[in-house]
Amino acid sequence: MKALLVTSHPVGESLSRHLTVQTLIATGAAGNDVDFLDLHTEDFDPRLSEDERRAYYDPQAEIEDENLAQMTEQLRQTELLILIFPTWWSGFPAILKGWFDRVWRPGIAFDHSPDGGRLIPRLDNLKHVIAITSTGSPMWIDRLVMRQPLRRVLHRAIIAPCAPKARLHWMVLHQAETVPAARVDGFVTRIRDLVDRLAQEEKELAQKEKEKELAQQQKEKGAP
Repeated sequence: MKALLVTSHPVGESLSRHLTVQTLIATGAAGNDVDFLDLHTEDFDPRLSEDERRAYYDPQAEIEDENLAQMTEQLRQTELLILIFPTWWSGFPAILKGWFDRVWRPGIAFDHSPDGGRLIPRLDNLKHVIAITSTGSPMWIDRLVMRQPLRRVLHRAIIAPCAPKARLHWMVLHQAETVPAARVDGFVTRIRDLVDRLAQEEKELAQKEKEKELAQQQKEKGAP
């Protein structure tokens, strides 16, 4: 699959960086064609400009920023999106939120409905989104008290309107400030297993489609 891995943590020796490296290796080893985007290394500006906001309802507006245009084209082509980030204040880091604001824009990720109703999705290629995050909270706080707000936002407010066919795979490493190495290793194994499973599913699906196409061709040849 055409994969895009987006990571967002300012510290080079962070847990997020370690997870990023391991996930990048696993994704490539599974046979995916991987693009890598480190928002901090790219010095990505998360601020939506006045011109960009004004262009939100202009379907003919062009993207003048070359880097931004490249990122939007990356998103269009992506079949497997991997997001690696820390959870801060129960939300995305500002730089990643800005990536959604500026890259998941009208004409790229969605279109506005003429009657002002539901958004019209445009990310038809996107099949899977793997969200890999860490949080200082224990699991019971995240799930029972907070009820996983970030997962709900990503799933219902971002992916569903723009790529309704895509499946979200949510992976959280809790109590990240004090997590032992063994738990980190186990978490990395889970990531690797998921990436391998999705790659295998894609191969099996492609084989079935090939067999179906071949059967149809044979049927047409045998038709009177």
